[in-house]
Amino acid sequence: MSEETINSINGEIEDYDASHIQVLEGLEAVRLRPGMYIGSTSSSGLHHLVYEIVDNAIDEALAGFCDEVLVVIKNDGTITITDNGRGIPVDVQEQTGTSALEVVFTVLHAGGKFGGGGYKVSGGLHGVGASVVNALSEWLVVRVHRSNQIHEMKFSRGDITQEIKVVGKTDKSGTEVTFKPDSEIFDECVFSYDILRTRMREQAFLNGGLRITVRDEREGQTAEDSMCYEGGIIEFVEYINRNKTPLHDDVIHLAEERQDSTAEIALQYCGDVYNEFLLSFANNINTPDGGMHETGFKAALTRVLNDYGKKSGLLKNDDKLSGEDCREGITAVISVRLMDAQFEGQTKSKLGNSEIRSFVDSLISEKLAILFEENPVVARSILNKAIMASRAREAARKARENIRSKNALEGMSLPGKLADCNVDNPALTEIYIVEGDSAGGSAKGGRDSRFQAILPLWGKMLNVEKARADKVYGNEKLTPVITALGAGIGEDFLESKLRYHKVIIMADADVDGSHIRTLLLTFFFRFMRPLIEGGYVYAAQPPLFKLTRGKTVRWVLDESELETALTEMRGEDGKGKVDITRNKGLGEMDAHELWDTTMNPETRTLKRIELTDAIEADEVFTVLMGEKVEPRKEYIEKYAKYAVNLDM
Repeated sequence: MSEETINSINGEIEDYDASHIQVLEGLEAVRLRPGMYIGSTSSSGLHHLVYEIVDNAIDEALAGFCDEVLVVIKNDGTITITDNGRGIPVDVQEQTGTSALEVVFTVLHAGGKFGGGGYKVSGGLHGVGASVVNALSEWLVVRVHRSNQIHEMKFSRGDITQEIKVVGKTDKSGTEVTFKPDSEIFDECVFSYDILRTRMREQAFLNGGLRITVRDEREGQTAEDSMCYEGGIIEFVEYINRNKTPLHDDVIHLAEERQDSTAEIALQYCGDVYNEFLLSFANNINTPDGGMHETGFKAALTRVLNDYGKKSGLLKNDDKLSGEDCREGITAVISVRLMDAQFEGQTKSKLGNSEIRSFVDSLISEKLAILFEENPVVARSILNKAIMASRAREAARKARENIRSKNALEGMSLPGKLADCNVDNPALTEIYIVEGDSAGGSAKGGRDSRFQAILPLWGKMLNVEKARADKVYGNEKLTPVITALGAGIGEDFLESKLRYHKVIIMADADVDGSHIRTLLLTFFFRFMRPLIEGGYVYAAQPPLFKLTRGKTVRWVLDESELETALTEMRGEDGKGKVDITRNKGLGEMDAHELWDTTMNPETRTLKRIELTDAIEADEVFTVLMGEKVEPRKEYIEKYAKYAVNLDM
C-alpha cells in the first residue's frame, strides 16, 4: 500500500464528521443491504422472497381463516402466491393515515403481528416480509379480495406506481401477490420448482389439513403438485422414513397446549440407521440451528430413557446413556407455536425463548414416560438400540483416543501420502482428494505446490451409511482424510481447525469414480456436516473427451458439449479431420494435461457441493448407500435416463 493511499485513508478518518452519516429512508436500506433481510442474493435469497409471502398466507391458516394456498411460477418467470384468507385490510391505518395495504408493502416492521390482535401466533414476527419482497422486486402487484370488492395496488422497486383502487367485484376473500424479482439485486432470477415444492410440502405437513398447491407454467417444464396431509407431522416422519426400516411400527406422537403456546412432537426410531435426523420448527419456520425447543427435547429424551433403563433393569445403577446414544437412529419433528417467538437473525435459524425449553422438556418427561410404561416392547427396543449405541460410542472413544495418542507420539504427523502445500493460511489453500495412486502422481506433478495439496486414495472406502462410529474411527481409508483436514470428526469437528478451505474431490468421470465420490460425500454429510454446510466441499470436473486436429488440442467436459466442439474444430467447410479420444481416467493424463484441464484455477471447472435441502439429502444418501435394495433399484430406474453423475 502506497504512502499516498495511507495518507488518504488517514485524512478520511481525521475529517470524519456528521456529513458522513447517511440516513436511508423507506426501503432504501433493503436494496442497499439485501443480505441483512433475506440472507443472500443467491438462489436461497431469491426463493426466500416466496417464503415470506407464503408465510403470511400460512399465518392466516394458523389463525383459522385460510385452508388453501396456491404458488404459481408463470411462463414469464414471475411468481404468484394466492390464499383464501381474510385478505389484507384496505381501510385507513390510523398511525399513518394511509391504507393498511400500503403500509404492509412499504413500511418495515409493520403488520398484524405486533400485538394488535391480528394474529395469535405468527412466523413473520419481524414484520418485514411483504415490504422486503416489494423492495427487491422489479415490480409487484397485489390484489385483495375483501368485502365483495377486488382492491389492487402496484409497485416498482418499493415505490408506488398505482395507488390502491377497486378493479372489480368478487364473492371470494383472500390475497394475491404477483412479483418479478429484480435482476439488479439477484445473481439469477430463475425459480426452481423442486426447491419450492420441497418447502411447500414441508409447510403442508406442519399444517395438517391445509392444502398447498405448487404449479409451474413455464413452457417445456410444466408441473403441478397439490399437497394436503391430515396426519400432519406424523405423516411427515413417515415420509422421511419411507426408505428406512422402522424399529417400531407406529410413529410416537406427543402434543400439548398451555396458555398461548403449543408443542407437538412426532418421532420414530429406525433399526438400520446410525445417525439422528432432527427437524425443528417454531411457528412453521424451520430452525436449522435448533434452539430452546430442541434443547428441551434432547434433555428430556435422554433423562426418560435413562430412568426407564434403571427402572427396567436394563441399565445398571452406574450406567448412563449419553444424549447421542439416545438419539441414534431417531427421526423427530419438533413443532412449537408461541405468541412472542424470539428468533436469532432475520432468517430465523434459531429459537431463543427460554420458556419453551421447559415446556417441551415437561411434555416429553411426562407423556413419553407414560407411553413407555404402556408400551414396554417399544420402550425396550428403543432402549436396547441406545445401549448398543453406547457400547459402540465407547469403542469409538477408545479408537479416537488411540488416534490422538498416536498423533501425539508422532508429533501430529500428517499422512505419508499427503503432498502438502507451502502456504499455511487455510483461506488460501485447497486439497485435492484424488482417486488412485496413478492420478495422485500426475496431480502432484502438475499442481501449484504453493497452495495446492494432494492426497491420493486407493480402493473403495468404508460406506459409513452402514457403519457405526466405532467402525469409522481408525479406518485405514478414512483416517488419512480426517488427519489431513485437521478439523476432527463427529462431535469433535471444529471448523476453525480446518487446514484447507477448498476440499476438492477429484475422481474419474465413470461409474467407479461416481461411487468413490458418493462414498466421500456420505462420509462428509454424516460425520463432517459443517464441511458441506460451510461450502468447503467441491467436485472437480475432469474432461471426458480430448479432441485433436493437427497440433490443436481441445478438451471437452462431457457429451453435451461434444457436438458443438466438433463443429467448431472442423472449420467453416466442416471437412477438417478431428480425432476423438475418450479419457479412460485421470491416470491417463500427464501432469501438465491434468493441470490445464482440472487443476488450473483459470481454466478448471469445479462444482460446489451445497446442502439446500437436508431432508432430500438424507433421503438420497439413505437410498443410494443404505441397507434397503428396493428403494435403490426404484431410484436407478427412475433417474437412469438422466444419469451422468448421480452424486452431483
